[in-house]
Amino acid sequence: MTHRYWGNVEADWAGFSSDITFSNPFFDTQNVEVFLGDEYDEDGEEIEELPSENQLTEFAETYQNFIADIETNIKSIQDKAYERYLKLYAHFYENSEKSGEPALNIDNAYKHNDHIKEIMYMRVLDDKTIKVSIRYKLDSEHGLEFKFVGGQITDVGGIAET
Repeated sequence: MTHRYWGNVEADWAGFSSDITFSNPFFDTQNVEVFLGDEYDEDGEEIEELPSENQLTEFAETYQNFIADIETNIKSIQDKAYERYLKLYAHFYENSEKSGEPALNIDNAYKHNDHIKEIMYMRVLDDKTIKVSIRYKLDSEHGLEFKFVGGQITDVGGIAET
């Protein structure tokens, strides 16, 4: 299918994507895939039907709004990632007796940013929703995923948990 914004939309390794990719200087990884719609349905079956023209147009608006406010969105990712670090990981990484390594001394979002620079992909969904999936250096097993709805982060978790 061809869409006026997305161009050629086709099946990819994790759903549907187009030639449009995401890049931002904050991330080490550039030109990451932007998936359009869910990969699986409610029953866990892979979705094989292309998103409709209307869905693709809504996805385009959602994505363009996200890009238009990218600096605020990156700052939100940084802040929420650091909050999650404090809540779930700091007790381990800042205590050499627990980790067996010297403390990381991460005491602000800026120092934490080096651990969240590897974006894996983005997914644009219905209802003005975008998910940003990141390979998290401090928890590579689960990673980090940020769910934006209407331009605001509504959930942060491991990949496929939001």
